[in-house]
Amino acid sequence: MYRIGLFSQITKVSVKALRFYEEKGLLVPAFSDPATGYRYYDSDQLFRVHRILALRQCSFSIDDIRSILAGKNAGRLLTAQKKKLEQTMKDTAAQLASITSYIDCMQHDPIMNYQVVVKTLPCVTVYSGCMTAQHYSDFFELIPKIQAEAFRSNPDIKLKDDPPYCFIRYLDKCFKETDIKFEYCEAVCSPGKTTENITFKTLESVPRAACVMHKGSYDGLPLAYGAVFKWIDDNGFIPGAPRESEIDGVWNKKSPEDWLTEIQVPIE
Repeated sequence: MYRIGLFSQITKVSVKALRFYEEKGLLVPAFSDPATGYRYYDSDQLFRVHRILALRQCSFSIDDIRSILAGKNAGRLLTAQKKKLEQTMKDTAAQLASITSYIDCMQHDPIMNYQVVVKTLPCVTVYSGCMTAQHYSDFFELIPKIQAEAFRSNPDIKLKDDPPYCFIRYLDKCFKETDIKFEYCEAVCSPGKTTENITFKTLESVPRAACVMHKGSYDGLPLAYGAVFKWIDDNGFIPGAPRESEIDGVWNKKSPEDWLTEIQVPIE
């Protein structure tokens, strides 16, 4: 039998911690002298202390440790904690990637002026129209036509405004300077009437998307694309089809310097 002080030295656990474990019912002394109040522990309890310490290092709560030591739901708790720690590792890796991106930004490389953020794209119902533009400048003419047709055929249509969400998806498999096939999508509160050029559909949530903000003329978008795809490649992700989310543009900002676009690239 060991007095609490000696047991503390052997286990490398403070007396305060041993008393805390006793209070929580994790480690009750093998014997307490009623006359002196001294606590005594035996050799078998050394193994229990080590189990408690190992479980504490796995970030288990006191209640979970008590259940595991009692043999209740041990397998389920261990599996759940494993998944939780694996997710923590993924989150930490994403944080490290963001820190690396910020450090690179300090090296004055223009492409690294873009800060990449990983976020979830929500499930959304949209009206959409697929078009072909001879040149990118034609977007300013084609998109308003799609918008007008959507409202003409659905006068009671309500756009989402919490926040508003509209974006472009390119349908060609590679970059093209002319004959650009693209889809314009705008989020609505509920589906409406389909026309020859307008369809309504629900886009499922995207669990993870690498996103960058570009402020200024659309002429600078290739640099933003370069930044986000470099980040995706550097961090070993597989990119999906990108979206160009139009936040501010010609419809509400006079100067191209004030236009704001977010590039959103689903990643796996």
